[in-house]
Amino acid sequence: MENTTTNHLHFPNRFSDRRDASHPCAAAIVSTVLSTVDHILQQVPPDPGADCDAGLYGGPAGAAYMLFHVAQCASFSEQRDAYLTAARRIIDACVRRVDAERDADTRAAFLLGGAGVYAVAAMIYKAAGSADFARPLARFRRLWEPVCAPVRFLECGSDELFVGRAGYLCAALVLKQKLGMEAMILRKEQIKAICQAIIDSGKQYARKKRKPCPLMYSYYGTEYLGVAYLFAKAYLINNKPQYLDTCIRSGELVWQKGLLKKGPGICHGVAGSAYVFLMLYRLTGNSKYIYRAQRQGTRDSVRFAEFLFSKEFKASSCSVTHSYSLFEGLSGTVCFLVDLLQPDQSEFPLFSIFV
Repeated sequence: MENTTTNHLHFPNRFSDRRDASHPCAAAIVSTVLSTVDHILQQVPPDPGADCDAGLYGGPAGAAYMLFHVAQCASFSEQRDAYLTAARRIIDACVRRVDAERDADTRAAFLLGGAGVYAVAAMIYKAAGSADFARPLARFRRLWEPVCAPVRFLECGSDELFVGRAGYLCAALVLKQKLGMEAMILRKEQIKAICQAIIDSGKQYARKKRKPCPLMYSYYGTEYLGVAYLFAKAYLINNKPQYLDTCIRSGELVWQKGLLKKGPGICHGVAGSAYVFLMLYRLTGNSKYIYRAQRQGTRDSVRFAEFLFSKEFKASSCSVTHSYSLFEGLSGTVCFLVDLLQPDQSEFPLFSIFV
């Protein structure tokens, strides 16, 4: 029986788990993406002001990345130019916003600040065939030294993904992947310096707090270990079956409890849960994971993708502050729907384990 103490966190999954999965109906997904993108474009502010978050997590820059992602999919070749034009208009406003930011610390942040905005700007300009991509790329590169020195450059925590060094390194990896550049985004000595700062920071905090482990970190007072062990990446690196088995067992838990009530997004919502199945499909080649992530096509076999637009979900899920948010709103949902059309290339937005 379902544990009633956790019922308020997710919807019950009443769906059968078929094994004869086929690929999703492309026409239905394309139609949903087009209408959702239109809705998002109506919600994005034309120019984020001083009191508006311009970043990737909840700001307009995330919507710009979504448009970039859709434009790369062959199913939207007719909309490519229009979407890249809209993406550039949005990201240009975000770049102006972060250029004017007086807090130099936030300009080095990946998801909540300037580093992420500059990275996505470079990707959008390059996709549109503009040589201007070199300008935001240069601005991104100039942030590396402030990120490294001093060791604790942020009072809230200097090393995690949202605003710290790990996020900056992740952004550099995404840039190399998306720009298709042979040269490194950062020089080897720069990468080494950032990694060394992360290690030194973890050692200092562990000693200060007298922790039994050699590395420990905190973000706004919440402590976490230095390594979040990503079993899928570990499996890709050394091909040990126990790592894949852990991923599969985690996927079973997501299948049972992944219809989350916190919204449609990829951070802590239904689309984020469904990305687990796309990852498992790429790891295993088992098409049942595509089936779990979408609808099979019959009336009684709705899956995660269609559940996002069901009356039950709309009536009982939490509302989000900005529907255009990449991580909490519909922009991340659109990225997921697009990846249903190209499951062999699917990847969680801005965090690919396959590079």
